[in-house]
Amino acid sequence: MRQMIAGIFACIGLGLAFPVEALSQYELQNAFPSLSFTNPIDLQHAGDGSNRLFVVEQEGIISVFVNDPATPSRSKFLNIRKRVDDYGFEEGLLGLAFHPDHENNGYFYVDYTACDPNRIVISRFEVTDDPNVADPASELVLLEIADPYSNHNGGQVAFGPDGYLYISVGDGGAFGDPACRAQDRTQLLGKILRIDVDNPSGGLNYGIPADNPYAGNTEGFQEEIYAYGLRNPWRMSFDETGLLWCADVGQDYWEEIDIIENGGNYGWAIMEADHCYDSQWPCAPDSCDQTGLISPIWEYSHDSGIAITGGYVYRGAAVPDLTGKYIYTDWFSGHIWSLEYDGVNPPVNTELLTAHINSSAFGVDQENELYILGLDGTIYSFMPTVELATSNVSEPIGKTALVGNSPNPFNPSTQITYQLEQGNHVVLAVYNILGQKVQTLVDGFQAAGTQSAVWNGRNEDGSTASSGMYFCRLESGNTIQTQKMLLTK
Repeated sequence: MRQMIAGIFACIGLGLAFPVEALSQYELQNAFPSLSFTNPIDLQHAGDGSNRLFVVEQEGIISVFVNDPATPSRSKFLNIRKRVDDYGFEEGLLGLAFHPDHENNGYFYVDYTACDPNRIVISRFEVTDDPNVADPASELVLLEIADPYSNHNGGQVAFGPDGYLYISVGDGGAFGDPACRAQDRTQLLGKILRIDVDNPSGGLNYGIPADNPYAGNTEGFQEEIYAYGLRNPWRMSFDETGLLWCADVGQDYWEEIDIIENGGNYGWAIMEADHCYDSQWPCAPDSCDQTGLISPIWEYSHDSGIAITGGYVYRGAAVPDLTGKYIYTDWFSGHIWSLEYDGVNPPVNTELLTAHINSSAFGVDQENELYILGLDGTIYSFMPTVELATSNVSEPIGKTALVGNSPNPFNPSTQITYQLEQGNHVVLAVYNILGQKVQTLVDGFQAAGTQSAVWNGRNEDGSTASSGMYFCRLESGNTIQTQKMLLTK
């Protein structure tokens, strides 16, 4: 998740086109057909062998249900909507982690944004006598971090193999980290934090691990810091090898994947991924001194997407070919990749498929099977496409394309023209710069040849759209293409 305005404007002129793999060996399927969620943002299991799944909804609700495709319903595990500020696109209840001894102590931890004043809150809750019901009154606030803007909140909480709680925190928001918070070790923003929830000390509701890089320092650095120099670490996860994988959402041009090390500096806002950031900003001087900075193990440009969603190293049994590979996606383009990395050889990145969903997060169950959370409210499972061996798949469409829109800029309407190489089902829709669908213009079969549709500058409900940048998105057969449009008033 990210400040989508900045990211999408960075794509202007790039002619974003996201082809679908015609012969993909993998597919997504609705894992729980009877269930639907509102902005699901995290999925966890309790680690207690109960085969339950917990889904975090951004507005402040955690639901629980049995991990069974036939499960008919879910129940509310925790409801803290009145405490959560989810007004901004990147605000809300953002993360959930169960204590390693949850089965005995009933503890779990959440990360959410609150207002008056604006802040990030890390809290512990307890379950009631019913393990499927948490007690909202049991909240113990561990940590609060002043948050100057609504975006770049990070939000993942996860227990490491050392038993400590790790917390991903964004740089505080705005554009380009204007106050250089990610590099400022006297602040907690733009960092990965690590705390000891079992041994509070120093008047805090937690302790500082002795091997935290700044434990006991006399320079005023925050002792909770484990690593720094991050922009918006949206989703991090531990592999069974002990590696901490983190997807850091980029600014103008680059998305990155990092392996987080104790005391590591990952460069933002001196660097964006492995590239010097714009020197006009105070954190990126002309010299672009990279001394001591840790480069990402992988990056991709905004030709391939504009907002990375981090995932997990796959350790399940359903898709054995992916064992040991890090699975991740891009929120906007829908590309899903695997990244093979052993710390010795160059990483190998492979595109697995393109999903027609905005994926906010991944999750795994107690058997380490992988799930993908769509902002359409669906939880998807990731499976091999078994039909490929016997199916007769046609050649991919090569000439279907968006031609463009005219006039552009426009007011109040514009005609969108596109070419279809063969007759097919077509979906043509308009999206705003937040990635939200504004209006569907075409949804049905159309014949081969040149086609067009008119957008009248209105929303789906008939209200007038505000001026600004929009995107038309064409889906037909195995082709997806997106182009920008500018509505001026």
